[in-house]
Order: sequence, then C-alpha cells, then structure tokens
Amino acid sequence: MAEHPKQADSVIDTSATRRGFLKQGAALGVGASLMSMVPPGVRSAAWAAGSDAPEKKEVKIGFIPLTDCSSVVMAAVEKFDEKYGIKIIPSKEASWAAVRDKLVNGELDAAHVLYGLIYGVHLGVGGPKKDMANLMTINNNGQGISLSMQMKDKGAIDGPSLKKVVAASPAGTYTFAQTFPTGTHAMWLYYWLAANGIDPFREVKSIVVPPPQMVANSRVGNMHGFCVGEPWNQRAIVDKVGFSVATSQDVWVDHPEKVLGTTAEWVSKYPNTARAMTAAVLEASRWIDASLANRRKTAETVAAKSYINTDMDVILGRMLGRYEDGLGKTWDDKNYMKFFNDGAVNFPYLSDGMWFLTQHRRWGLLKSDPDYLGVAKAINRIDIYKQAATAAGVSLPKSEMRSHKLIDGVVWDGKDPKKYAGSFKISAA
Repeated sequence: MAEHPKQADSVIDTSATRRGFLKQGAALGVGASLMSMVPPGVRSAAWAAGSDAPEKKEVKIGFIPLTDCSSVVMAAVEKFDEKYGIKIIPSKEASWAAVRDKLVNGELDAAHVLYGLIYGVHLGVGGPKKDMANLMTINNNGQGISLSMQMKDKGAIDGPSLKKVVAASPAGTYTFAQTFPTGTHAMWLYYWLAANGIDPFREVKSIVVPPPQMVANSRVGNMHGFCVGEPWNQRAIVDKVGFSVATSQDVWVDHPEKVLGTTAEWVSKYPNTARAMTAAVLEASRWIDASLANRRKTAETVAAKSYINTDMDVILGRMLGRYEDGLGKTWDDKNYMKFFNDGAVNFPYLSDGMWFLTQHRRWGLLKSDPDYLGVAKAINRIDIYKQAATAAGVSLPKSEMRSHKLIDGVVWDGKDPKKYAGSFKISAA
C-alpha cells in the first residue's frame, strides 16, 4: 500500500501564489495539470489560507457507531483537519433517522451517512425533502447479512436453504431488519434475498433497527435476520446470537457504502469548507489504508466508548479481512472494507448514485422513473471532490461512471437505468 506523503514542514500563506498558478494554467489551458505538479503540501497550504480559506472553522460531522465511520474520526484524531484550516468535531448519533433530521435542520454540518439516505431525502422519500450533496464515498465493502441462531436450527444456513425454510412457512413468518428504508443495508438485504428467490416484501417482513441495537434485538427474537455494517455482524457471532450468511461484497464487490453527506444549501454557503472537509477525510482514508499498523491503530481508536463502544478485537478482525461465519468457517477476504484504494473508493461516481435510484424504483419507493443521471449530477458534487483531491494529491479516475457485475450475474454500468430498474423478476411491481 502507498505510504502517506510527508506533510509540509510549514504552512505558507500563498493564496496569491495559488491564483498565480491558476492564472498561468488558464493561459496555457492546463490549469488542472499544472496544479497537479505542485507538491500536495503546498497546494493544501495555499487552499487553507487567503481568499480560499474555509468560511467555517469548526465542522460538526455526525456519525453512527460503525467501523466505516473511521475516516471521519481519524481525520480529527490524527489532525488531518488542521492541515486544511478546519477542526472536525465528530458527533455520535443514535440512528440514521436522527442523522437525516439533523442534516436537514442544520444541527450537523455534514455526516458519515448512508448513500441511499442522501438520495431519498433529495427526492422526498423516507422523510423530509431537501436538496442534498454527496461530497465523497467514505468506504467500499464491509457490511454483512446475518441470521439468528434459531434459523440454523430450522436448517437455514445460506441463501438456498433459507429459501426452502421461508417457502415452507406462511408469508410474513420471518422478519428481517435493515437500518433505514432507502439506505444501503436495505438495498443489500433486498438484493440478496431476491437473488436467492425470496421476495423481501411479499414473503418476509422488513423492519428498521438502528445498527448498535441489532444484536440486542436479535437476542430477544425481534427478527430472524438482519443486514448491518460492522462490527455488529461480528458482535452477533461473538455473543452467539447470530451467524453470517453473506457479506455485502458478496452482493457487489467494491460497492459504494457510506458517503460524506450534507445539504446543497450548506455547500453553497461554505464551498471552501466543503473542500477542506473533503480533503481532510480523504487524507484520513489514505492513512488508514496505508498499512496494517494504521488499521490496527484505527480499530483501537474507534472501539472507544465515545465512538463505537465495543471490544477492539470485534472490530479488528474483519477490518483486516479476517472473517469467520460463526458456524466454523474462517477465511481471508481480499474484498474487505476499503477506505481509499488509491482514491478509487472515494470518487463519487454518478453510476453509483444512479444504482440506488434504480433499486428505490424497483422496490416501489419511487413511483415513477426519475431523471437518473440528472439527479446523480445534482447530488454527487464531483466539482468539490476534484478540488479536494487536487489539494490532497489524490488521483482521479478516467470516467465518472463504472461497471460491475452483481451477485445475480446482472451487470450495472449506468447506461440504461430505466431498463435496468424494470428488468428484475422480483420487484414491487
């Protein structure tokens, strides 16, 4: 993994210098490429000072106690935020609904938040309607689908056997939990169930449970399975109340997961702060992925009561790609949670956002087809991301779209979202 570049030894107030670079670049028609030759430390110093200084010095970023909040936490703990002239205040929240409400009413500046939640709010699905902004993807992979131990006793230990158990019982006998109606975990759960021939709305019940409460609710029998982020799948194994039947990377390798989200209004009011905040979280993302030692330190940090509040070992194993299913199988998963991957994780691909819209349409959350590409372009602030990536010295992909084959063999590339959304045999239609 790439080593984290040395930070500048001193901060120089060079807003005029940056304007000079851009003026020269504009004259030559190579502004972006010229800036890319300037050392990252000089770029970030220039963008944290003068007319480009952050308008807001303290930034309150909400998070839910999950392993993938790590880059937001470490941006503050390792002081990557100071490099860009801001102070990040991580704010622990109780549920995704609370995160949504606090973003909308301005109690939070930004949040570690579910990709699909941002899109749902923008379209008025699953709560109040407000124009939203996705500044970057925080992580790929690392979520999971678990079943309660009672399902093992019924013979359900994987997708096909679960299908048999569900089919042998009246509709609605079994209940599955996810974390928010338009969120990622709902989409991974529904997609996985459907890929195994189970209709997530007609054959089973779906309920919403906040991530930190999944294990407790499973223990008392409130549901028979759930989809949630780590470390709560591993916690269920350790507490012997559940076992893993799938990881989210089984559903989609290198899928988008959490994002750094805020409102469009906030970005409009504080564009320099948005850039600085994004750059700081990008730096933290790179630092986490730079070495196993950094991942271990991250696990030790976020395990604390003020963040995730669980045993460090429950976080560390899966963060290092060391998996167990709770039924005796262990394996090393090369597609474990990624925070950076040379910037490939973090770019807000338009096709990623569009995918969530196709699934919202598939499951009846959207009653008609939206302007898939138009909505994605409005929400995914590629302009802010590119500025932040330039400041942090992070490479950019060649395309704003990407292509993947999911668990059912269907390829998603963003080229015909309406056709894709309507192509599934199991849907709400």
